[in-house]
Amino acid sequence: MLHWRTQEWPVFHIRHDSLDVRSHYRPGQPGSAFKPEATPLPEETVIAKHTNSAFIGTDLELRLRDAGHTSLVVAGVVTNNSVEATVRMAGNLGFDTWLVEDACFTFGRRDWQGHPRNAEEIHAMSLANLDDEYCTVTTTDAVIAH
Repeated sequence: MLHWRTQEWPVFHIRHDSLDVRSHYRPGQPGSAFKPEATPLPEETVIAKHTNSAFIGTDLELRLRDAGHTSLVVAGVVTNNSVEATVRMAGNLGFDTWLVEDACFTFGRRDWQGHPRNAEEIHAMSLANLDDEYCTVTTTDAVIAH
């Protein structure tokens, strides 16, 4: 984030404001707050979303297009949910999308057959699902070097 800001590149923060009263991402819950290292600066855009994709029910696409942005670099939470949904949609909308694999994370969970899968497996599978079809998966170091 620091490198991005130093370059004065635009930053769009997407906050999941869940409507589910049981959700950790409901406004006012600790899971709803930005991590300290990603806290928006006053001049940065914050867009609230209520679904897994940052494009559904928001003006993100309009803001990006109005500003002439054709490329996106995506980082965030949860790789196999919000990140994957947003990246798929960005790719389908024609944005040149870069997903920073070491700037995303997920959680372990059981697969459809009930087998436990750790976070690394789930993260890696989501990246494989997205790479070369909806986006280019990359690393923080590669983005900074580019």
